[in-house]
Amino acid sequence: MAIKNSELILNPDGSVYHLNLKPENISDTIIFVGDQDRVEKITNHFDSVEFTTQKREFKTQTGYYQDKRISVISTGIGPDNIDIVLNELDALVNIDLKTRKPKSELTSLNIIRIGTSGALQKDIPVDAFLISTHALDVNGMLHFYQIDGISNPEIEDAFITHTSWDKNKARPIIINNSKYLQKYFESDSIFKGMTGTAGGFYGPQGRVLRLPLHDASLNSKLDSFNYKDFRITNFEMETSVIYGLSKLLGHEALSLNAIIANRATGHFSNNPKKTVEKLIKYALERIVNI
Repeated sequence: MAIKNSELILNPDGSVYHLNLKPENISDTIIFVGDQDRVEKITNHFDSVEFTTQKREFKTQTGYYQDKRISVISTGIGPDNIDIVLNELDALVNIDLKTRKPKSELTSLNIIRIGTSGALQKDIPVDAFLISTHALDVNGMLHFYQIDGISNPEIEDAFITHTSWDKNKARPIIINNSKYLQKYFESDSIFKGMTGTAGGFYGPQGRVLRLPLHDASLNSKLDSFNYKDFRITNFEMETSVIYGLSKLLGHEALSLNAIIANRATGHFSNNPKKTVEKLIKYALERIVNI
């Protein structure tokens, strides 16, 4: 059965609604960044750029780095934007946009997030790089999908007990990364850990300006969580949904984090742009081998 016009919205030129993209505009290797200005910071390293478009915060450039065709897409901030980006990218490769029917042979994309994050542990220094081996979802967006096959109930239950998690909040979900992609990016110079993904920047990440928090001790509970080999190393706003939707849709996903702040020590990077630039170069050097 064809997908209804109201469910899969296309622009008059046949591109998907939010991203303004057609299937031929993207590669099967895609870099996600949050900031639209960071797209060109990556593609400035390319040998050539063949395609550029932007609609709202969603900017895309596709080109070649050495012999590797890569697309770079800005997602904007937060889980809701990732829901848009990943579903529309999947539609581009796995739905026939003319018949509006899913394809019989599905394509798996390689998705690499290059983002900034704040460390929760004292031993992860500012300006370090971190691979998210797992993502802890505490924002609830993934509960709108059937997630039984991608979660880790044993670790989740331990986290719920440790934090005395409020039953009125969405149940935390823990999702694995792509081990296939991890092997291309891991090295002795990069940290690994479980990344927490919040639904906001202030209250959901324990920041207080004028509004009191529901659980003022939540960050310290996150810091002290330790179950088998699992601890929560850093906090940001996209990784768990990238991992969750990628798992559900059959794509490979990995999150690379430039640590620009340490919440435990209160330190912030003296030159976060330099740190991000170094991570971009680190990622590009390894992406060509995928």
